[in-house]
Amino acid sequence: MATEKINMNTVWYKDAKGDGRIKSDNFQTQIAIPAAKGGSGQGTEPQRLLMSSAVACYIMTLAYMLDRKKVPVSGLFMDTEGTTANGDQLVFTHRPHIVLTSEASKEDVSMAEALMLQAEKDCHVGQLLIKAGVSIGVEGKVSIDSGDDLTSNYIEKHGLE
Repeated sequence: MATEKINMNTVWYKDAKGDGRIKSDNFQTQIAIPAAKGGSGQGTEPQRLLMSSAVACYIMTLAYMLDRKKVPVSGLFMDTEGTTANGDQLVFTHRPHIVLTSEASKEDVSMAEALMLQAEKDCHVGQLLIKAGVSIGVEGKVSIDSGDDLTSNYIEKHGLE
């Protein structure tokens, strides 16, 4: 496996009430210390960045696996909930929803359900987090396209573009 080099650039403005920027290829975000911890709260804090890495890894792994197994997907979206238990124990729960085309077979549904669980085991970021003590669960569902555009509805409801 070839070594991949990733470079990120970061700047921080002012003191703890300030904010910063992180930028890399195809990625840019504003960061800040949460207001509850004395910061400005005007940016993404470390837990959300960590969670977004786990979310991105899982959904990309799942999309790749579904494609490789030729599962007839018409939509894929997901909610992920993150909580802190016992003061510092992070718990993430992915809730993917895979919408299969109306021509999907029972075998396609079974395959999608199996891949939903397998994707977390194959997600490198998720596995690193689990080794570091983060609990990650998957509670997804698979449905057959009924003519409703569930994906567009999801995008609109959550302001995704």
